[in-house]
Amino acid sequence: MTNSSATSAPTAATALDADDPRAVLARAIATAGAVIDAVQPDQRALPTPCSDYDVRGMVAHLVSVLHRVTVIGGGGDIFTVPDRAELVADDSWRGQWNATAAEVQEAWSDDARLDATVQVPWTTMSGTSALAVYTNEITVHTWDLAVATGQHPAWDDSVLAVSLRSIHEELPDAERAALWAEVFAHLPADVPFEPPFADAVDVAADAPAIDRLVAWNGRRP
Repeated sequence: MTNSSATSAPTAATALDADDPRAVLARAIATAGAVIDAVQPDQRALPTPCSDYDVRGMVAHLVSVLHRVTVIGGGGDIFTVPDRAELVADDSWRGQWNATAAEVQEAWSDDARLDATVQVPWTTMSGTSALAVYTNEITVHTWDLAVATGQHPAWDDSVLAVSLRSIHEELPDAERAALWAEVFAHLPADVPFEPPFADAVDVAADAPAIDRLVAWNGRRP
């Protein structure tokens, strides 16, 4: 099964400059939506390269990721959004995805949020950096879904470039155990934490950008 569409998410953000981090995120969301749309009913229980989730669970997790991006944009408490979202009904994936994507756009409509200091689960950073981090997460999980369901999306070059730059800035080292130990040591005792990224996987320097991206995120392309 091949899916080359990356245009089926809400498009309000297309009024922004193409390199605006909100527009780049919107393109990542659109690609994810196209892949979600193409999942067949008999594929929903298939495993994904992310061992925590099957296809159905991954869609729910992606919706939760968008909820987190919305909360961050609105200045809310990121720790109120569970990492493992309640499963989305099989017949409402597209509607839920579109509605949540629209909430993201609204939450980040104020340009001032791009320069504001915001909280992500493991640190604080600028709004622009947070959007880049979540562009990376959405793209990698879209790859998870695509691999699990035999799809071959048309990856957006600018989305991959932003994602690669972001993940290398946030995780400059291939081995990460010491980093996660330090993060855990500074979290409140009642905040659950599991390392969000495995160690990077070796891949050829001239490998496709999507392969280099998922490898630095700890996947085997």
